[in-house]
Amino acid sequence: MLPAVIAGLAVVVGIGIIAIFLTSSIDYYCNVDEIGVREGCDDTRRVRVQGTVDEGSLEQRMTTTAFVMSFNGVSLPVEYDGEPGGIFQECIPVVAHGRVVDGVLLATRIEVKHSNEYEAENKERITEAETSACS
Repeated sequence: MLPAVIAGLAVVVGIGIIAIFLTSSIDYYCNVDEIGVREGCDDTRRVRVQGTVDEGSLEQRMTTTAFVMSFNGVSLPVEYDGEPGGIFQECIPVVAHGRVVDGVLLATRIEVKHSNEYEAENKERITEAETSACS
C-alpha cells in the first residue's frame, strides 16, 4: 500500500512540475497597448509584442538596435542586441520577442514578416497595425 501512495505522490508532483514549466515557457502574443494590462502581457514572462516601429526612433547603439514601437497610441521602447536585418525599418509592423524590464522590451528576436500561423490567428491585429503605420 505504501509504495502505491508514494508512486501516486511522485506522479502528482511530476505533473505539477511539468505544468509549471510549460506555463512559464509560453510566449504570449500581445499588442503594445496590452502590456501591463492584459493577463499574460506583463513583466513576469516572455512575450511576443506587436507594434509599428515609430518614425525617427531607430538608433544603433554599439551592438544594440534601439527603437520605439507603438500600437493604439501606446508606445514601448525596445532594445535588441544585434541588427534585425532583412527589411526591418521604421513605419512597419513588427513582432518583438522578449521580456519587459523596467518599461523596456529587451528583445531576443525581431520578426518583420509575421508567420503564417500568426497571420491566420490575428488578421485584425495585423490590419490595425498596418492602418496605424506612419503616413
